[in-house]
Amino acid sequence: MQKRWVVKPKNDIRKTNKLRDELGVSAVIAELLLNRNIDTFEQAKYFFRPSLDMLHDPFLMKDMDKAISRIEHAIGNKEKILIYGDYDVDGTTAVSVVYSFFRDFHSGLEFYIPDRYLEGYGISTKGIDYAAAHGFTLIIALDCGIKAVDKVSYAKTKGIDFIIGDHHLPGSSIPDAVAVLDPKREDCNYPYTELSGCGIGFKIIQAFIQKNEMDIQLAYQYLDLVAVSIASDIVPITGENRILTHFGLKKLNTNPNCGLQALINLSSNKTGQFSVNDIVFQIGPRINAAGRIEHAKDAVKLLISKSLPEAKDYSTTVDDQNTLRKDFDLRITEEALDIINNDEMLKARKSTVLFKEDWHKGVIGIVASRLTEKYYRPTIILTQTNGHIAGSARSVIGFDLYEALSECSDLLEQYGGHKYAAGLTMRLENVPAFQAKFETVVSNSIKPEMLQQEVRIETELPLKDIDAKFYRLMKQFEPFGPQNEAPILLTKNVYGSGYIVGNNHIKITVRQEGASAFDCIGFGLSSAMEHINTGQPFDICYTIEENNWRGKKNLQLNIKAIRY
Repeated sequence: MQKRWVVKPKNDIRKTNKLRDELGVSAVIAELLLNRNIDTFEQAKYFFRPSLDMLHDPFLMKDMDKAISRIEHAIGNKEKILIYGDYDVDGTTAVSVVYSFFRDFHSGLEFYIPDRYLEGYGISTKGIDYAAAHGFTLIIALDCGIKAVDKVSYAKTKGIDFIIGDHHLPGSSIPDAVAVLDPKREDCNYPYTELSGCGIGFKIIQAFIQKNEMDIQLAYQYLDLVAVSIASDIVPITGENRILTHFGLKKLNTNPNCGLQALINLSSNKTGQFSVNDIVFQIGPRINAAGRIEHAKDAVKLLISKSLPEAKDYSTTVDDQNTLRKDFDLRITEEALDIINNDEMLKARKSTVLFKEDWHKGVIGIVASRLTEKYYRPTIILTQTNGHIAGSARSVIGFDLYEALSECSDLLEQYGGHKYAAGLTMRLENVPAFQAKFETVVSNSIKPEMLQQEVRIETELPLKDIDAKFYRLMKQFEPFGPQNEAPILLTKNVYGSGYIVGNNHIKITVRQEGASAFDCIGFGLSSAMEHINTGQPFDICYTIEENNWRGKKNLQLNIKAIRY
């Protein structure tokens, strides 16, 4: 599919030149900083030199004082505390951080992760009943609970208090818990609203340490787990998240948590430093696989392991589950692609809604993402589970999936999510009508340009401006992620030659007058090879990276799209 190139409008030249002169950098670096809302020397200093001292006071978060007082009371009175969390990476890392911290000085501690298939997302009645039956009087819920109004009320009837630490948008009312920690509360004035669920857990232990005058290093030992949660949950890597990720990656690459070290040993032959990308593609999927295939408590047991031999046993279990997850993922994706490829009407649609009763519920979200990437249109994958139809939906940039589902709500039992990802359930007999209605809704409201994938280009520069100093400064923009993406740059009128590698990737060398030649890699761009080797000029947009091959390092351009 031909991608649509969107070049960010240039900033005011006076602003660019002022920042360039203040910092002593090139105009391109100044432009990239302005694109990130950094327009003063002081802001640039904080951006390039993050410090843990910049983390906000946790007691600025509404109810933090109440949360810490209740935890102190529970510890002082030897109450049993249950650490409760969601079954994805963010939830399991959050539980692991809070559990690992408090277990060192409180014995009456357990953790609880709901079963994805039997209990579903969030606080469950089964989980509360478990707590009541085993004498727990305090539940600390992490990465879930902000909408659990009825469940918190039910827990009260059982003599159980709740502390909720969540980062999702609240509903119309806040649960009547002892403390509700969520920076997205309208009445919370915490300076940063985009923390992960694990980030909220980190703030709890930071606050406990601060109030009890303990060594803050006791909190910093969990920064690698916080970084894994931020990367895996796709939250913005800005502000406080950027600081936590910066130092979390340092710990991951020098002295990681035993469970993470065991996963790294299994999952990678990588010789360089682990990045956000490596977490997203190598560590995160393995942790997630536990909850998708068996039970996420396996992931928590891995991440709270106190020794590498103990962690190794759990990592093998989690890795086996990930292998099974990949098998399900591959098979279902192939089946879904075959359904579309063998049906001309499905090919011509502006949405994809596919159903097969035996598809594994744990991977339909991944399959929906893969099909969205392939056909670039709103996609829903449905399967049968526990007597009803469950679905996972993904959207394309600019199209509000949640709004589209709202228009089909008469055919749904439940639905929830946000603009770009959602979950839903319906009755079996409603599937054909839903497929038709969803296509109608999408066709009537989606703009043609939304069905063409964008490449968002930050600025243009000639190849001669790319040197070791430029790359060193670019490295300081890391860690990359949402709202601080690796800059995609544009260079026009280059010449190249090269060859196809694998099925549809390319390796080429590009040249431009007055500049050194650059080696390039281009994934999925084999169709461009015929034009490249004609000797005619073409435009490229790309990110810059360092290629480390057998100990030899060189700058490489990772081409995202080619235009002739």
